[in-house]
Amino acid sequence: MTLGSISWNMILGGFGLFMFGITFMGDGLKAVAGDKLREYIDKYTSNTFSGMIIGILLTILMQSSSATTAIVIGLVRAGLMSLDQAAGVVLGANIGTTITSFLISISLDKYAMYIIFVGALCICFGNKQKTKYIGNVILGFGLIFFGMDAMGSALAELKQLPQFTSFALSMATNPLLGFLAGILITAALQSSAATIGVIQKLYDAGAVSLGASIPFMLGANIGTTMTGILASIGGSTAGKRTAAMHTIMNVIGGVIGLIFLVPYTAFIQNVFGNLNPMMQIAMANIIFKTVTTIVFIPFVKQLVTLVRKVVPGKEPELMEVNIDELDTNVATVLPSFALKQAQQAILKMSDVVKEAVNQTQVFMKEKGSEEDMEMLKRNEAMVNKFDKKITEYLIQLSVQPNMTEHDILDNRLYLDATKNFERLGDLAMNLGEFYNMVYTDGHQFSEYAENDMNAMYKQFVEMFDLTVEILVTKNQINYGRLLGMEDEMDQLEYDAREAHFKRMSNHTCTSPIAESVYCDILGTLERMGDHCCNIARAAVTSETKKIEPDAG
Repeated sequence: MTLGSISWNMILGGFGLFMFGITFMGDGLKAVAGDKLREYIDKYTSNTFSGMIIGILLTILMQSSSATTAIVIGLVRAGLMSLDQAAGVVLGANIGTTITSFLISISLDKYAMYIIFVGALCICFGNKQKTKYIGNVILGFGLIFFGMDAMGSALAELKQLPQFTSFALSMATNPLLGFLAGILITAALQSSAATIGVIQKLYDAGAVSLGASIPFMLGANIGTTMTGILASIGGSTAGKRTAAMHTIMNVIGGVIGLIFLVPYTAFIQNVFGNLNPMMQIAMANIIFKTVTTIVFIPFVKQLVTLVRKVVPGKEPELMEVNIDELDTNVATVLPSFALKQAQQAILKMSDVVKEAVNQTQVFMKEKGSEEDMEMLKRNEAMVNKFDKKITEYLIQLSVQPNMTEHDILDNRLYLDATKNFERLGDLAMNLGEFYNMVYTDGHQFSEYAENDMNAMYKQFVEMFDLTVEILVTKNQINYGRLLGMEDEMDQLEYDAREAHFKRMSNHTCTSPIAESVYCDILGTLERMGDHCCNIARAAVTSETKKIEPDAG
């Protein structure tokens, strides 16, 4: 047996299908779950235990603890989650990732093609989008087993290679070698599930011993932190701290595992020795991850303190998105106070909208990444959350029998303002998508185009701040100022558009995509100014209607 006689095509092709199946199934599960994922993350990460449950569920859906950690880093960077909350989710991710090794160990290889067939039927003939997403889940699930089956027999051939036999014996006698191999391979693949899946197949084929497999598994749990480390590079202090926390947890857990390797291996052999080899590795992984996670729970505060010392710096303030204090029962006693609560909630919403717009400008200037795009999506989800809660609250208030004429006018005003703020959030997301289209294809805007966009951003922020002030004060003079600023915004758009057409005629535009979407960007920024005027107009009109009856 030589290296050339090994069926590398089956090993590499099967491994590729296996990894694709994990990703495809995870994407399908995320699509089925929809926006509920973000809602659950927002709602149920208030303490370590609930955060841990969310981490477990999220990782099962994502089929990747690395992806979960990357999302958590983005949430902390955006100021939507504290480091203490992130600790719970990361702990849960370490448990959730074990589900893949468990699924692999079920050995459904002989049913893989049937599962793939069912998934393909759902995708090709499903009438509803949700049916197609479920098909993605089923198809991905089948591909996992088909890929593992394809490379299984080829991996078994490795044990006939003298070089591999020597390496396997070295791992058995020197656990540190297997431990390091697990770290390096997983860091390269950025998937502990894939690495552990391979060692499961090798152990099942008798190519490696249990004593060599478990250190390899322990190393894989450290190598998986590489995704979080890469996601935090060039990011904020909070993002780096989250990645550091994940790494520290897994390193400490791995070292503990090595210290107790001999008795732990004996325990697995004695308790689960009658199970199939792949299930033995799966149980070793599940028990190890669960026990180390439970051990960490009482020390989360100390861990967070340690991480803050290891990675010094300032974290972003946690953005307040909780508006659960809105209580329709207040309207039965004092409607004006209930409406004041609604106003305060809308002002919170305006802060989130402004932050969303500012992030799109940063995205434009710094040529943002996919992770930055995820942050923009999370901001839009927060704006939508405000819109839904405030709108429901105001509609419930509107049917209260003791609402005065003034209360009714304020209620309509706040409904109008809420919808305009929500639309501003949508337009901010549109801007991010335009920029992402340009940067994804490796293009960029000219310096002149960026200057014109920055001028419109500056004008919008001034208009937005004045709009929020008018919403509260209903000041007619400020409304007149705002209309003047809107004329200036229109002129800025016109001048920028004309300059763009001139650059096009001179052939100085080097990016066809930027050239295509630039006018859309200018138009979006101008429309955002229009929505500011809509809010202010509704505010001053509401005040005028309140005064008119008294004047008569």
